Amino acid sequence: MGQVMSDGRDYLIFRPDDVDLRRSPLRNGVEAETYVLGAFNPGLTRLPNGNLLLMVRVAEALRQPIEDDAVRAIRWTADGYRLDRYPLSSVVMSDPRQFDVLGGSHRQLGLTSLSWLLPVELDADARKVVAIHYEQAIAPAFDYQHYGIEDARISRIADRWYMTACAVSAERHSTILYTSSDARTWACQGIILDHQNKDMLLFEGMVGHRFMALTRPLGELYFSYPPGSDHVAGPSINLAQSPDALHWKPIDYPCIRPRVGSRSSMKVGGGTQPVLTDQGWLMLYHGVETRETVGVYRTFWALLDPDQPWRVRRLEDETPLIEANPALTGDIAHQMYLPTDVVFSTGIVAHGEDYIVASGEADLACRITHIPKARFA
Repeated sequence: MGQVMSDGRDYLIFRPDDVDLRRSPLRNGVEAETYVLGAFNPGLTRLPNGNLLLMVRVAEALRQPIEDDAVRAIRWTADGYRLDRYPLSSVVMSDPRQFDVLGGSHRQLGLTSLSWLLPVELDADARKVVAIHYEQAIAPAFDYQHYGIEDARISRIADRWYMTACAVSAERHSTILYTSSDARTWACQGIILDHQNKDMLLFEGMVGHRFMALTRPLGELYFSYPPGSDHVAGPSINLAQSPDALHWKPIDYPCIRPRVGSRSSMKVGGGTQPVLTDQGWLMLYHGVETRETVGVYRTFWALLDPDQPWRVRRLEDETPLIEANPALTGDIAHQMYLPTDVVFSTGIVAHGEDYIVASGEADLACRITHIPKARFA
């Protein structure tokens, strides 16, 4: 901790080995050996003291998920964490992070890891780690978080901070909201979207005296666009508005959809919280190209109208803004667990003439990229 990073503009700031599992919340109930599968996809904001906060997703996995004739899953309960056993004859495992449970009417997944959120404080220009706040870690505490809390996104609006995250359980796969007056102590406000939605981000500012958010609902079925359309059916970025950040109404108009011929036609989804610039709301988002198991994730960007953000003023979905960089993970390549080509941008803050962008690199570590503001002019 505290090691000064390189003078470059693109580097890893936090890795799996930087997590001290002796201070993990899973020590309450899990006797089996665990390890950090990934420390990645961090929310990013500026603290009142001028430093930066990364809210890192720590995916903590069983070192030996298979024991005897069963695979084990970690589950939170009010009495501590438990290990559930699934007979190997009842599952299919092709991914070290999860397994398919056979025999149901719908596809069912089990997880060999559980995610919790770790606050990591950086200096003002994101060059070194100042402190790791284990005492303020956010761990599952409700039934709708049985299998963890994933992918925090943070927006500062006026004098408060709003953090969305994905809650995972057998009950539902939903979006939850935390709020704070100082970005250090967070209060859970509960579920705000009661359906699977991995990428809800609040705009950093009001639109027409209302909160505005990007959403990306998922489903098993998408209706086809007509022949000759410019768009491809599939997961896309929508908008919703709210009077209080708790009750949300979808905007009637679509926002960003996968386009025919684009390298990201598999799906698109929100990345960093939209921030207001002279040109409109700047948003960095991810586009996915179909390849192998997971696909290729890249970061693109768009500018949305300041008053009617469903109107896209500029869309840059051909040349990626950020791509996965194997050179960054060269010294931790032995910890890679999937043949992925993934960068997933999850937070942005202004810093002088630059934007500092936080991303998850290879579902493994936290990456910082400094991008000149002039890039978006």
